[in-house]
Amino acid sequence: MDSLKYKIGIIGLGPVGLVLAVHLKEAGCHVEICDVEKEKMNLIRNSGVKLVGKMTKTIFFDYTHSSISSLLENDLDILISAVKAYHVDSVLDQVQKRVSKDLFLLIAQNGIDIKVKYTSHFDESQILRMVINFAGNLQAPNVVNVTFFNPPNYIGSIDDSRTDVSEWMSEILTQANLETLSKDSFLISNQIWQKTILNAALSPLCAISRMTMKEAMDHPDTLEIVEQIIMEAIDVAKAEEIKFGDNFVKLCIRYLKNAGNHFPSLAVDLLSNKPTEIDYMNGKIVEYGKKHYIRTPLNLTFTNLVKAISHKNALNNGEKKPELEASMDI
Repeated sequence: MDSLKYKIGIIGLGPVGLVLAVHLKEAGCHVEICDVEKEKMNLIRNSGVKLVGKMTKTIFFDYTHSSISSLLENDLDILISAVKAYHVDSVLDQVQKRVSKDLFLLIAQNGIDIKVKYTSHFDESQILRMVINFAGNLQAPNVVNVTFFNPPNYIGSIDDSRTDVSEWMSEILTQANLETLSKDSFLISNQIWQKTILNAALSPLCAISRMTMKEAMDHPDTLEIVEQIIMEAIDVAKAEEIKFGDNFVKLCIRYLKNAGNHFPSLAVDLLSNKPTEIDYMNGKIVEYGKKHYIRTPLNLTFTNLVKAISHKNALNNGEKKPELEASMDI
Protein backbone atom coordinates (compact mmCIF):
# COMPACT_ATOMS: atom_id res chain seq x y z
CA MET A 1 0.00 0.00 0.00
CA ASP A 2 1.52 3.32 -1.15
CA SER A 3 0.71 5.71 1.70
CA LEU A 4 2.08 8.66 -0.31
CA LYS A 5 -0.11 8.05 -3.36
CA TYR A 6 -2.33 11.01 -2.44
CA LYS A 7 -1.59 14.29 -0.66
CA ILE A 8 -4.30 14.86 1.94
CA GLY A 9 -5.62 18.08 3.43
CA ILE A 10 -8.03 18.32 6.34
CA ILE A 11 -10.24 21.35 7.03
CA GLY A 12 -11.79 21.52 10.50
CA LEU A 13 -9.94 20.20 13.54
CA GLY A 14 -12.63 19.19 15.95
CA PRO A 15 -12.59 15.63 17.32
CA VAL A 16 -13.34 14.03 13.92
CA GLY A 17 -10.74 16.00 11.99
CA LEU A 18 -8.05 15.48 14.62
CA VAL A 19 -8.63 11.73 14.95
CA LEU A 20 -8.49 11.28 11.17
CA ALA A 21 -5.40 13.47 10.89
CA VAL A 22 -3.54 11.49 13.55
CA HIS A 23 -4.28 8.12 11.98
CA LEU A 24 -3.49 9.21 8.43
CA LYS A 25 -0.19 10.72 9.57
CA GLU A 26 0.58 7.58 11.58
CA ALA A 27 -0.04 5.52 8.42
CA GLY A 28 2.72 7.48 6.67
CA CYS A 29 0.53 9.79 4.55
CA HIS A 30 1.38 13.33 3.53
CA VAL A 31 -1.14 15.24 5.68
CA GLU A 32 -1.75 18.98 5.87
CA ILE A 33 -4.19 20.33 8.44
CA CYS A 34 -6.14 23.56 8.65
CA ASP A 35 -8.25 25.38 11.22
CA VAL A 36 -8.97 29.09 11.57
CA GLU A 37 -8.56 29.04 15.37
CA LYS A 38 -5.07 30.44 15.89
CA GLU A 39 -4.75 29.22 19.49
CA LYS A 40 -5.48 25.68 18.36
CA MET A 41 -2.96 25.83 15.52
CA ASN A 42 -0.25 27.25 17.78
CA LEU A 43 -0.79 24.45 20.29
CA ILE A 44 -0.65 21.84 17.52
CA ARG A 45 2.58 23.30 16.12
CA ASN A 46 4.22 23.37 19.54
CA SER A 47 2.78 20.31 21.28
CA GLY A 48 1.30 18.14 18.53
CA VAL A 49 -2.12 16.48 18.59
CA LYS A 50 -2.90 14.15 21.49
CA LEU A 51 -5.54 11.44 21.63
CA VAL A 52 -6.46 10.13 25.07
CA GLY A 53 -9.16 7.83 26.42
CA LYS A 54 -10.01 4.92 24.12
CA MET A 55 -7.04 5.86 21.87
CA THR A 56 -3.65 7.02 23.12
CA LYS A 57 -1.38 8.72 20.60
CA THR A 58 0.63 11.90 20.15
CA ILE A 59 1.49 13.05 16.63
CA PHE A 60 3.28 16.13 15.29
CA PHE A 61 2.50 17.63 11.90
CA ASP A 62 4.89 19.21 9.41
CA TYR A 63 2.24 21.16 7.50
CA THR A 64 -0.22 23.32 9.44
CA HIS A 65 -2.37 26.16 8.14
CA SER A 66 -4.59 28.85 9.63
CA SER A 67 -6.37 29.64 6.37
CA ILE A 68 -7.95 27.64 3.57
CA SER A 69 -6.12 29.69 0.97
CA SER A 70 -2.77 28.69 2.47
CA LEU A 71 -3.78 25.02 2.60
CA LEU A 72 -4.91 24.97 -1.02
CA GLU A 73 -1.63 26.34 -2.37
CA ASN A 74 -0.11 22.87 -2.04
CA ASP A 75 -1.67 20.80 -4.86
CA LEU A 76 -3.67 18.43 -2.68
CA ASP A 77 -5.27 15.28 -4.04
CA ILE A 78 -7.85 14.62 -1.32
CA LEU A 79 -9.50 17.29 0.81
CA ILE A 80 -11.31 16.05 3.91
CA SER A 81 -14.07 18.35 5.12
CA ALA A 82 -14.63 17.89 8.86
CA VAL A 83 -16.28 21.25 9.55
CA LYS A 84 -19.77 21.76 10.92
CA ALA A 85 -22.64 21.73 8.42
CA TYR A 86 -23.29 25.45 8.92
CA HIS A 87 -19.73 26.26 7.77
CA VAL A 88 -19.80 24.10 4.62
CA ASP A 89 -21.07 26.73 2.17
CA SER A 90 -18.36 29.21 3.13
CA VAL A 91 -15.66 26.53 2.91
CA LEU A 92 -16.81 25.24 -0.48
CA ASP A 93 -16.97 28.74 -1.96
CA GLN A 94 -13.32 29.21 -1.03
CA VAL A 95 -12.29 25.75 -2.24
CA GLN A 96 -14.10 26.05 -5.57
CA LYS A 97 -12.26 29.25 -6.46
CA ARG A 98 -8.82 27.74 -5.91
CA VAL A 99 -8.70 24.08 -6.92
CA SER A 100 -8.73 21.98 -10.05
CA LYS A 101 -11.25 19.36 -11.11
CA ASP A 102 -8.78 16.67 -10.06
CA LEU A 103 -9.37 17.22 -6.33
CA PHE A 104 -11.36 14.61 -4.40
CA LEU A 105 -13.53 15.83 -1.53
CA LEU A 106 -14.23 13.51 1.38
CA ILE A 107 -17.25 14.44 3.51
CA ALA A 108 -16.53 13.49 7.13
CA GLN A 109 -19.73 14.89 8.61
CA ASN A 110 -22.94 13.62 10.10
CA GLY A 111 -26.36 14.26 8.68
CA ILE A 112 -28.74 13.36 5.88
CA ASP A 113 -28.40 15.19 2.53
CA ILE A 114 -25.25 17.07 3.52
CA LYS A 115 -23.80 15.87 0.19
CA VAL A 116 -26.18 18.23 -1.64
CA LYS A 117 -24.03 21.15 -0.54
CA TYR A 118 -21.01 19.50 -2.14
CA THR A 119 -22.68 18.41 -5.39
CA SER A 120 -23.82 22.00 -5.91
CA HIS A 121 -20.13 22.97 -6.19
CA PHE A 122 -18.36 19.87 -7.55
CA ASP A 123 -19.01 16.91 -9.81
CA GLU A 124 -20.31 13.77 -8.10
CA SER A 125 -17.30 11.80 -9.31
CA GLN A 126 -15.09 13.98 -7.06
CA ILE A 127 -17.02 13.35 -3.87
CA LEU A 128 -16.68 10.59 -1.29
CA ARG A 129 -18.72 10.16 1.88
CA MET A 130 -17.54 8.77 5.20
CA VAL A 131 -19.69 7.50 8.06
CA ILE A 132 -17.83 8.01 11.34
CA ASN A 133 -18.37 5.57 14.19
CA PHE A 134 -16.04 7.12 16.75
CA ALA A 135 -16.59 10.13 18.98
CA GLY A 136 -14.84 12.28 21.51
CA ASN A 137 -14.58 15.63 23.25
CA LEU A 138 -11.89 18.27 23.15
CA GLN A 139 -10.10 18.36 26.51
CA ALA A 140 -7.94 21.14 25.08
CA PRO A 141 -7.83 22.62 21.56
CA ASN A 142 -5.22 20.01 20.56
CA VAL A 143 -6.33 17.13 22.83
CA VAL A 144 -9.19 14.73 22.03
CA ASN A 145 -10.64 12.45 24.67
CA VAL A 146 -11.88 9.60 22.46
CA THR A 147 -14.91 8.21 24.27
CA PHE A 148 -15.77 5.32 21.97
CA PHE A 149 -15.09 3.63 18.64
CA ASN A 150 -17.63 1.13 17.36
CA PRO A 151 -15.88 -0.20 14.26
CA PRO A 152 -15.99 -0.10 11.39
CA ASN A 153 -16.26 3.31 9.79
CA TYR A 154 -17.56 3.32 6.22
CA ILE A 155 -16.43 5.19 3.13
CA GLY A 156 -17.63 5.24 -0.46
CA SER A 157 -17.73 7.17 -3.73
CA ILE A 158 -21.18 8.79 -3.89
CA ASP A 159 -21.71 7.74 -7.52
CA ASP A 160 -19.55 4.59 -7.31
CA SER A 161 -17.21 5.91 -10.01
CA ARG A 162 -14.08 6.18 -7.82
CA THR A 163 -14.09 3.09 -5.68
CA ASP A 164 -10.31 3.01 -6.14
CA VAL A 165 -9.97 6.14 -3.99
CA SER A 166 -12.37 4.92 -1.30
CA GLU A 167 -10.62 1.55 -1.18
CA TRP A 168 -7.22 3.22 -0.81
CA MET A 169 -8.48 5.41 2.03
CA SER A 170 -10.18 2.53 3.82
CA GLU A 171 -7.04 0.39 3.64
CA ILE A 172 -4.82 3.23 4.87
CA LEU A 173 -7.05 3.96 7.88
CA THR A 174 -7.44 0.29 8.72
CA GLN A 175 -3.67 -0.11 8.52
CA ALA A 176 -3.46 2.58 11.21
CA ASN A 177 -5.94 0.67 13.43
CA LEU A 178 -8.94 2.83 12.57
CA GLU A 179 -10.94 0.08 10.88
CA THR A 180 -12.78 1.45 7.84
CA LEU A 181 -14.61 -0.39 5.06
CA SER A 182 -15.11 0.77 1.48
CA LYS A 183 -18.71 0.18 0.39
CA ASP A 184 -21.00 1.10 -2.51
CA SER A 185 -23.16 4.22 -2.45
CA PHE A 186 -26.34 2.32 -1.54
CA LEU A 187 -24.84 0.82 1.61
CA ILE A 188 -23.32 4.20 2.48
CA SER A 189 -26.79 5.76 2.20
CA ASN A 190 -28.16 3.13 4.59
CA GLN A 191 -25.33 3.79 7.03
CA ILE A 192 -25.89 7.55 6.85
CA TRP A 193 -29.53 7.13 7.80
CA GLN A 194 -28.68 4.70 10.58
CA LYS A 195 -26.01 7.00 12.04
CA THR A 196 -28.33 10.01 11.76
CA ILE A 197 -31.03 8.13 13.64
CA LEU A 198 -28.53 7.44 16.42
CA ASN A 199 -27.55 11.11 16.57
CA ALA A 200 -31.15 12.29 16.43
CA ALA A 201 -32.15 9.98 19.28
CA LEU A 202 -29.91 11.62 21.87
CA SER A 203 -28.40 14.88 20.64
CA PRO A 204 -31.35 17.29 21.05
CA LEU A 205 -32.55 15.51 24.19
CA CYS A 206 -29.16 16.03 25.84
CA ALA A 207 -28.97 19.60 24.58
CA ILE A 208 -32.32 20.60 26.07
CA SER A 209 -32.18 18.51 29.26
CA ARG A 210 -28.49 19.19 29.90
CA MET A 211 -28.03 15.51 30.58
CA THR A 212 -25.00 13.65 29.33
CA MET A 213 -25.53 10.71 26.98
CA LYS A 214 -24.98 8.25 29.83
CA GLU A 215 -27.38 10.09 32.12
CA ALA A 216 -30.09 10.13 29.46
CA MET A 217 -29.63 6.44 28.64
CA ASP A 218 -29.59 5.43 32.33
CA HIS A 219 -32.91 7.10 33.21
CA PRO A 220 -36.04 5.10 32.25
CA ASP A 221 -38.10 8.19 31.38
CA THR A 222 -35.58 9.62 28.94
CA LEU A 223 -34.76 6.16 27.61
CA GLU A 224 -38.42 5.80 26.63
CA ILE A 225 -38.19 9.09 24.69
CA VAL A 226 -35.06 7.86 22.92
CA GLU A 227 -36.80 4.67 21.84
CA GLN A 228 -39.80 6.57 20.48
CA ILE A 229 -37.59 8.98 18.50
CA ILE A 230 -35.87 5.97 16.96
CA MET A 231 -39.17 4.30 16.05
CA GLU A 232 -40.45 7.47 14.34
CA ALA A 233 -37.24 7.75 12.34
CA ILE A 234 -37.31 4.09 11.29
CA ASP A 235 -40.82 4.51 9.85
CA VAL A 236 -39.62 7.45 7.76
CA ALA A 237 -36.42 5.71 6.67
CA LYS A 238 -38.31 2.60 5.54
CA ALA A 239 -40.50 4.83 3.36
CA GLU A 240 -37.24 6.00 1.76
CA GLU A 241 -36.33 2.32 1.13
CA ILE A 242 -33.55 2.32 3.70
CA LYS A 243 -32.68 -1.21 4.79
CA PHE A 244 -32.29 -2.23 8.42
CA GLY A 245 -30.93 -5.43 9.87
CA ASP A 246 -32.60 -7.56 12.50
CA ASN A 247 -33.07 -6.07 15.98
CA PHE A 248 -32.05 -2.59 14.80
CA VAL A 249 -33.78 -0.80 17.68
CA LYS A 250 -32.07 -3.01 20.28
CA LEU A 251 -28.74 -2.45 18.53
CA CYS A 252 -29.33 1.32 18.62
CA ILE A 253 -29.97 1.20 22.36
CA ARG A 254 -26.87 -0.90 22.93
CA TYR A 255 -24.77 1.51 20.80
CA LEU A 256 -26.09 4.57 22.64
CA LYS A 257 -25.57 3.03 26.08
CA ASN A 258 -21.89 2.67 25.19
CA ALA A 259 -21.61 6.29 24.08
CA GLY A 260 -20.11 7.61 27.30
CA ASN A 261 -20.69 10.18 30.02
CA HIS A 262 -20.34 13.27 27.85
CA PHE A 263 -22.42 15.68 25.76
CA PRO A 264 -22.89 14.99 22.05
CA SER A 265 -21.62 17.58 19.59
CA LEU A 266 -24.99 19.23 18.97
CA ALA A 267 -25.55 19.66 22.71
CA VAL A 268 -22.12 21.22 23.13
CA ASP A 269 -22.91 23.69 20.33
CA LEU A 270 -26.31 24.66 21.71
CA LEU A 271 -25.03 25.05 25.26
CA SER A 272 -22.18 27.19 23.90
CA ASN A 273 -24.66 29.47 22.07
CA LYS A 274 -23.40 28.27 18.68
CA PRO A 275 -25.47 27.22 15.66
CA THR A 276 -26.38 23.53 15.49
CA GLU A 277 -26.77 20.84 12.84
CA ILE A 278 -30.35 19.98 13.87
CA ASP A 279 -31.66 20.60 10.33
CA TYR A 280 -29.58 17.67 9.04
CA MET A 281 -30.57 15.34 11.90
CA ASN A 282 -34.07 15.43 13.38
CA GLY A 283 -35.01 18.15 10.90
CA LYS A 284 -34.40 15.81 7.97
CA ILE A 285 -36.47 13.08 9.61
CA VAL A 286 -39.31 15.60 9.87
CA GLU A 287 -38.81 16.73 6.27
CA TYR A 288 -38.91 13.22 4.85
CA GLY A 289 -41.81 12.38 7.14
CA LYS A 290 -43.81 15.16 5.50
CA LYS A 291 -42.88 13.82 2.09
CA HIS A 292 -44.42 10.44 2.93
CA TYR A 293 -47.26 11.78 5.13
CA ILE A 294 -45.75 10.19 8.22
CA ARG A 295 -46.18 12.05 11.47
CA THR A 296 -43.01 12.59 13.49
CA PRO A 297 -44.19 14.52 16.58
CA LEU A 298 -41.16 13.88 18.80
CA ASN A 299 -38.63 14.70 16.09
CA LEU A 300 -40.62 17.82 15.21
CA THR A 301 -40.78 18.87 18.86
CA PHE A 302 -37.04 18.53 19.41
CA THR A 303 -36.21 20.15 16.07
CA ASN A 304 -38.29 23.21 16.83
CA LEU A 305 -37.18 23.45 20.46
CA VAL A 306 -33.52 23.42 19.44
CA LYS A 307 -34.20 25.97 16.70
CA ALA A 308 -36.17 28.16 19.12
CA ILE A 309 -33.29 28.16 21.60
CA SER A 310 -30.81 28.87 18.79
CA HIS A 311 -33.07 31.70 17.61
CA LYS A 312 -33.11 33.20 21.10
CA ASN A 313 -29.34 32.83 21.41
CA ALA A 314 -28.86 34.52 18.05
CA LEU A 315 -31.09 37.43 19.04
CA ASN A 316 -29.11 37.81 22.25
CA ASN A 317 -25.97 37.92 20.10
CA GLY A 318 -27.47 40.57 17.84
CA GLU A 319 -28.16 38.23 14.93
CA LYS A 320 -31.38 37.15 13.24
CA LYS A 321 -32.17 33.55 12.39
CA PRO A 322 -34.75 31.94 10.05
CA GLU A 323 -38.27 31.18 11.24
CA LEU A 324 -38.98 27.89 12.94
CA GLU A 325 -40.25 24.91 11.01
CA ALA A 326 -44.02 24.62 10.99
CA SER A 327 -45.88 21.47 11.94
CA MET A 328 -47.32 19.17 9.27
CA ASP A 329 -50.93 19.32 8.17
CA ILE A 330 -52.39 16.18 6.58
